[in-house]
Amino acid sequence: MKCPFCNAADTKVIDSRPADDNSSIRRRRQCETCGKRFTTYEKLETMPLMVIKKDNSRETYDRSKIENGVIQSCHKRPVSTQQINRVIDEIENRIFNREEKEVSTSVIGELVMEKLKELDEVAYVRFASVYREFKDVNTFMEELGKLLKK
Repeated sequence: MKCPFCNAADTKVIDSRPADDNSSIRRRRQCETCGKRFTTYEKLETMPLMVIKKDNSRETYDRSKIENGVIQSCHKRPVSTQQINRVIDEIENRIFNREEKEVSTSVIGELVMEKLKELDEVAYVRFASVYREFKDVNTFMEELGKLLKK
């Protein structure tokens, strides 16, 4: 592991412990050259996952796409970075726990909406309006009506 401060390759692990509900390992490292400390996270490498898009084309799974959607939906909402990361981790765990080599964007979108609905209803409506491609105000109002009935 290269030191992020001086780029030296000689670092040592000074502490390891489980992180994220035992789904990863947190390692505290120290650079042998400059002496600075930094943290790394180690996750189990999973089988490559393909995402089936609406037009039936396929691309490799990219966590950053979910991150971008959730972050944009939560913009200027009372949602912490830790909450966002937890939600993204939960979505990703559900996707990979399906143990399938392919997953459709509709499955991913529904998982994101489910988690956003639990986290923040405004973020949920923001995401749903883009994901479900609301065409007009009536479609938007129908979705709000569903939320208000609960």
